[in-house]
Amino acid sequence: ERGTMERGERAEPLTDAEREIIQNTWVHVYENCEDVGVSVLIRFFVNFPSAKQYFSQFQNMDDPEEMERSVQLRHHARRVMSAINTVVENLHDPEKVSSVLALVGKAHAVKHKVEPMYFKILCGVILEVLSEDFPEFFTAEVQMVWTKLMGAMYWHVTGAYTEVGWVQLSSSAV
Repeated sequence: ERGTMERGERAEPLTDAEREIIQNTWVHVYENCEDVGVSVLIRFFVNFPSAKQYFSQFQNMDDPEEMERSVQLRHHARRVMSAINTVVENLHDPEKVSSVLALVGKAHAVKHKVEPMYFKILCGVILEVLSEDFPEFFTAEVQMVWTKLMGAMYWHVTGAYTEVGWVQLSSSAV
């Protein structure tokens, strides 16, 4: 049975080979996790300024360099990267992945009231930054596998929204 939210078919499970590709490429990303996380969030907020509304400390900042100095932004960047890290480290354990992402989804729905659409956008920004910053690892094949992972992550997060009875407040989210 389906929630009111448009959810595609269940996320395609990753194969063992795909899991290995993700874990091998993530190693390089996670070594630079803070810088990568900050780059991702800055690009996200610069390209989608309406996303800043959820962050008191920098919702009125337009200057990327100023954003980069925001403690709140850096802190959130670390949390995002560490959530992805938990997912990547537990790809062999679908239950764990699903419970981690359900917590993320619920917090953003219930506590922060973030439109779920922003997760889809953020996934796109993450893929963009990873391919640009690590071109030697993010070949076309690797990008395809990561796109599949991001789709699965988005699927789990929005599933949590449906579970808590999220009703979209406005269609002018983005």
